Amino acid sequence: MSKQRTMLNKPNTSPTGKGGVVYVVDDDEAIRDSLALLLNAYGFRVSPYESAERFLQSLAASDPQSLGCALVDIHLGGMSGIELQETLLNMGLNIPIAFITGHGEITTAVNALKKGAFDFIQKPVDEEKLYSLINEMLSKAYLSKEQSTELKEIKERFRLLTQREFDVLDRIVAGRINKEVGMDLGISIKTVEAHRAN
Repeated sequence: MSKQRTMLNKPNTSPTGKGGVVYVVDDDEAIRDSLALLLNAYGFRVSPYESAERFLQSLAASDPQSLGCALVDIHLGGMSGIELQETLLNMGLNIPIAFITGHGEITTAVNALKKGAFDFIQKPVDEEKLYSLINEMLSKAYLSKEQSTELKEIKERFRLLTQREFDVLDRIVAGRINKEVGMDLGISIKTVEAHRAN
């Protein structure tokens, strides 16, 4: 990929990925460098790695809540791209991954997608498709992070509930009205409403 060609084909929109990092994991230095150059030209922050092991070491030393997505060669030396995906899942890291390969292997692609891969693309990579794909993956990562934050907040609010508030909640979730909840627990409707407010 020449730099001139890259700049001519650059989409007219700016990245919508909310400032995340694109991890490029490929053992072919020329491809890794070309992808990094292209993605940098598109305005993405890129962090390239020559192996899955190096990528995992870097993740271990970084903020686990950092936002990012990964372009991973399916056939890496050492740990394969699929093994990397499984390792990330086992670590509880929900990083959107798109696999790249020079070979159209349907079985491998299906297995990767079943395990949660975002996409599976063949080399040579179509630049505009790649740009759109990265934006989609970073948007997914951003939404996932937002949902994770909201879930933590909800769990914290549940942790702060008293036993009586849990009793009221259980009955409300079961479809009981305030009057029935009050009768079940021997409390007034106003008390039920006060507990519901928490």
